[in-house]
Amino acid sequence: MHKPWNLDLSERYRYDSGSKTHTMWVNSTDEPLEEGSGTDPRTEMRWQQEYTSGQHMWDADVYVPSGTNGADIMQILRVKHPSGTPATDIMFRASSENGGTLRRYTDTVIKSGIYNKWWNLKVAHDAGTGKIQVYADDKLVLTVDDRGPATRHFKNGVYHHGNGRAEARFRNIRYWVK
Repeated sequence: MHKPWNLDLSERYRYDSGSKTHTMWVNSTDEPLEEGSGTDPRTEMRWQQEYTSGQHMWDADVYVPSGTNGADIMQILRVKHPSGTPATDIMFRASSENGGTLRRYTDTVIKSGIYNKWWNLKVAHDAGTGKIQVYADDKLVLTVDDRGPATRHFKNGVYHHGNGRAEARFRNIRYWVK
């Protein structure tokens, strides 16, 4: 788990065993992950399955409360990558327009009307072909190329670039490898 460096995890993360729901939140005024870092605040689950090859898929039901604006809720992070290349292959940001909209970065719409309801997000990456496929409610909505060779892992939670509070909830999280 990644969280603001100066807070206990319980101050930004809750797990409800009855509903098996992971809830993560941050405030725009929170500290970053590491003391002295210039990055924005976050509370995220970092998947330990680092990979350089194979087929990998992250799958979860997602709930984004209204008011969450400017927070990345899921990404494929390129933890080891060639100098001068981007740190992520793909990242999904929640914004407030149209009842909550999820976009790839700040461009392609993945799904609108995401606020205050459960819906399903799947992200499949074939490191061999370099293709990433994104599914919203089991409908393929985007296929893009990754950003080249790297050691990667998946993350989900809230990495906040906006103002105020950002929150995301996840349940039925599955990680598939082929």
